[in-house]
Amino acid sequence: MHGMNGWMRRLCRFLAASVLLLASSAALSAEPLTVAVAANVKYAFADLQQEFTRQTGIPVQAAFGSSGKLTAQIESGAPFDLFLSADMKYPAALYARKLATAAPKVYANGVLVLWTVKPLDLTRGLKVLTDPAVQKIAIANPALAPYGREAVRALDHLGLRAAVEGKLVYGESISQTSQYIDSGAADAGFTAKSIVLAPSVQGKGHWVEVPRDSYQPIAQGVVILKYGEDTHAKAAHRFVEFLASPAARTIFEKYGYVLP
Repeated sequence: MHGMNGWMRRLCRFLAASVLLLASSAALSAEPLTVAVAANVKYAFADLQQEFTRQTGIPVQAAFGSSGKLTAQIESGAPFDLFLSADMKYPAALYARKLATAAPKVYANGVLVLWTVKPLDLTRGLKVLTDPAVQKIAIANPALAPYGREAVRALDHLGLRAAVEGKLVYGESISQTSQYIDSGAADAGFTAKSIVLAPSVQGKGHWVEVPRDSYQPIAQGVVILKYGEDTHAKAAHRFVEFLASPAARTIFEKYGYVLP
């Protein structure tokens, strides 16, 4: 009887180990979620995907671009599971076209900054852009990128657009715009606070927040796309839930976002 009990204990341990191994293998072999991500979230998303995979075992891959360009790709049938937009307009339009399964939820609010690597006096705020020393001002394409659209709104609000219109150079996305600024190809430019706070960018040049009353709040929305609901529904819903978790909120705060 004693030998039988020992055998049973060994069998139970073997079965438990097998279950854990199978669970681990299932997690490792899980198909990755593919997420379309607005360019301003690029640096924060690296932290988000690492933490989500650590918690769930589900791998995540991302495609970055302007919200407008990503929306066009989704409308053309790109196989993305989720879309993290830089605003609510684009994901709402996808939902209206039945390309998303629900109305967008706000996951973070973006903050607009003026950034330069040149020796400009940013204590003057956006008025510094009217100086003759400022020849080129980088801005994301307002037709495609919400941060570019709101930068134009801020210039209008502050009565500066006419004075600087001829200096504007347009990037396809906030990432390309930031490259213009970082390289010095533009004397200054508008970008997301999340970018200037990224570890690889911190300390390069200097920046100042654009007055928040000069542009509309940049509420950024997430949707599960029809493709994601059809192919990876459980994992996609887990990712949306994760975005509201304390761990994700800590990451968003680290990159300067204002939380809903």
